[in-house]
Amino acid sequence: MVVTAKICGVSTPDAVAAVVAGGASHMGLNFYPPSPRYVTPSLAAALAAGTPPEVCRVGLFVDPDDDALEAVLDAVEIDLLQLHGDESIERVAALRERFAVPVMKVIRVAGPADIALAGGFAEVADWLLFDARPPADMVGALPGGNALSFDWRLIAGTSWPVPWMLSGGLESSNLAEAVSVSGARLVDVSSGVEDRRGHKSPAMIKDFLAHVAGL
Repeated sequence: MVVTAKICGVSTPDAVAAVVAGGASHMGLNFYPPSPRYVTPSLAAALAAGTPPEVCRVGLFVDPDDDALEAVLDAVEIDLLQLHGDESIERVAALRERFAVPVMKVIRVAGPADIALAGGFAEVADWLLFDARPPADMVGALPGGNALSFDWRLIAGTSWPVPWMLSGGLESSNLAEAVSVSGARLVDVSSGVEDRRGHKSPAMIKDFLAHVAGL
C-alpha cells in the first residue's frame, strides 16, 4: 500500500527543505495566532515559494472570519483550507463556495459520537481529517497539535465519499501501528517531528518521512 504524509506547522526554511527532500505530499502552514506554530502571511508566502507544485500547500485556520481568510489567500498560494475549529456544516459549505479553494474539515475525536459527525461534513468538504479531541481539563490545549492520539479502531474499516487523513500524536515509533489499525493512507504529523514545542526538526522530519516510505 502507498502511504503519504503531511507535515503540519512548518515555520522555517530548513523545515520546508526537509519536507520537500523527504517526499511529503502535503505541507501545513498554521494561521492560528495562539499557536506556537503560527506564521504570518508574509512568512508563509516565503515558505510556500520554496515548495514544488507536487507539494500541496495547506492553510490551517480555526473558526476564521472571511476577512482573515481573504488576507491570507491574497498573500499566499494555498491549495487546501484546513478548518480546525467549531465550523458548522453550513459554514464549511459557505467558505468553500466563496473562496473557491478546496476545504478539509477536521473531526476532533474522543468517541464514536464524534465519528458520526463526519458524514455530514463529507457532503460539503473535499477532505476530512481525524484528530484527537483534547480533554476539557487539559491546560494550554490547542485545537490540534497536542501530541494526543485517539482510539484508531474507531475509524477502522469505515469509508467516506471524500479522502481523509489521520492525525493526533503520530510519530515514527507508532506510525506503522496507526496505519495498520486505522487503514489511513495519508498521515498528518506536527508535534511528532518537533525537538521543542512549535519548532520542527529537519532530522525528525527526515526520519518520519523515511518511516512513511517504508510502509
